[in-house]
Amino acid sequence: MATQIQVTIDRNSPVPLYHQLAEQLAAAIDTGVLKPGDAFENELSLADRLDLSRPTVRRAIVELVTRGLLVRRRGIGTTVANEVIHRRNELTSLYDDLRRNGREPLTEVLEFNTDFVDQRASGILGLEPDTPLVYLERLRSVAEGPMSILRNWLPPMWADLDLGELTNQGLYNMMRARGVVPAVAHQTIGARPAEPDERKLLGLDKNDPVLTMSRRAYDSSGAPVEFGDHCYRYDRYLFDITVYAS
Repeated sequence: MATQIQVTIDRNSPVPLYHQLAEQLAAAIDTGVLKPGDAFENELSLADRLDLSRPTVRRAIVELVTRGLLVRRRGIGTTVANEVIHRRNELTSLYDDLRRNGREPLTEVLEFNTDFVDQRASGILGLEPDTPLVYLERLRSVAEGPMSILRNWLPPMWADLDLGELTNQGLYNMMRARGVVPAVAHQTIGARPAEPDERKLLGLDKNDPVLTMSRRAYDSSGAPVEFGDHCYRYDRYLFDITVYAS
């Protein structure tokens, strides 16, 4: 049975009713009153208990789903999402993000190819089309399970990377240790259906999507240092972006 959270609605406040509800429910999740996997009170019950319209309650729930705090599954209902790792709008690696959130990253190297030819990746890295690149594919996990498949294309200078390093460190940490410091990046964030091999590796159901992020990183001189194309479990990861008015 779903836990009923005590909610106080101020109908005289200029804050929209749905937002008041969403913030108090989010606080219950953040403080652990509602735990990952817990059943969430259904829309009709919430509306009746709080004397709110169903559209108001529905909008609050949609906001929490969008923020990655709730998950809706057909045949199961709405539940509290597994702990989500937030990626801020900063030039960090997933390894950095996990450690910052108090999590221990686990890495499995799926492929390490030092003679990989990819014309698109070579062009992004400012190299000739037939340049042999270093291609790196890793599965990044936490204790709860797999989180992301990371695919990187690197210039030939990284052909001597050690598999032990790749398992025990983040890529950007390894770069910095060799004097290469990513300073700026262009990122494209999206979502798409998971490919069959991705579903298997990430433990997803057939119709589950993945979050995606492609990144072109450059050092302070403007030289390309890596091209990455990654996908993430939608229920364990989200991107936080701050937008400023022009």
